[in-house]
Formats: sequence, structure tokens, C-alpha cells
Amino acid sequence: MLGFIMIIIFMVLIMTRKMSALTALIVIPTIFALIGGFYAGLGKFMLDGIETVAPTGIMLTFAILYFGVMIDAGLFEPVINQIIKVVKGDPVKITFGTVILASMVALDGDGTTTFIITVTAMMPLYKKIGMSLYTLSTLALLSIGVMNM
Repeated sequence: MLGFIMIIIFMVLIMTRKMSALTALIVIPTIFALIGGFYAGLGKFMLDGIETVAPTGIMLTFAILYFGVMIDAGLFEPVINQIIKVVKGDPVKITFGTVILASMVALDGDGTTTFIITVTAMMPLYKKIGMSLYTLSTLALLSIGVMNM
């Protein structure tokens, strides 16, 4: 029951903009852990959480920097130009390609990897054609949801 109350308070504070998401993610669970009587193990919980999340955070930081440099350097331009020739600039075909790519990558079960690969591959194409990046992220998200049910 305490967990549900924590989630409700967390959502209310974020939606009413009384707290930023980052602050709420730190403060609210800490307060509820103290209320729940977990003060003796709180430090260990925090360290275990950091140890679990740190490798993924480091990987994401590296991937974002690496692929950002590669996109800026034009590494993907030849591939993008070839795709545009094949699909003849048709946005519908590009969206189908996005769904197929995201679905194939989502088979590994990791949403982070799926987003990194799909967005990195398709974002320059979407920008060149003038398509909305919201479409790209929505299609990738829907594909991940379907493939990881």
C-alpha cells in the first residue's frame, strides 16, 4: 500500500510541477523508505541501485557521444542517400522501414539498445526528408512495446 501512495504522490508532484522529475526521483523514495522503516538499509539500497544503473548510464553516455560525432561527420550520408533512392522519398515506406528495423532490434528485449540503434540509423533520414522526429520516436516505442509483450 505504501508503494502505491508513493507513486501517486510522485506523479502528483511532477504533474503539478511542484518538483522536478530528478528531484522527485531522489527525495520521494527516500522519504517513503524512512516512513516504511528501512532507514538501516537505506544506504545499501542506494549503493546497490547505483551499481546496477551505472554501467548502463556509462554505455548510454558513450553511445550518444559516439553516434552524435558520427552523424555530424556525415558517416551515414551514403547510406541515407541510398535509402532515399530506393524508397524514392516516400514517407510511408520510411515509416515501414522504421517499424521493421525497431522490431528486429527489439527482439533482444532491451529498449535502450533498440532506441539507440533505431534513432541513430533513422534520424538523419527523417531530417533529410523533413519528417517529424516525433513519428520516429513513436514508431520505435510502439515496436518495442509489441515485441516485448
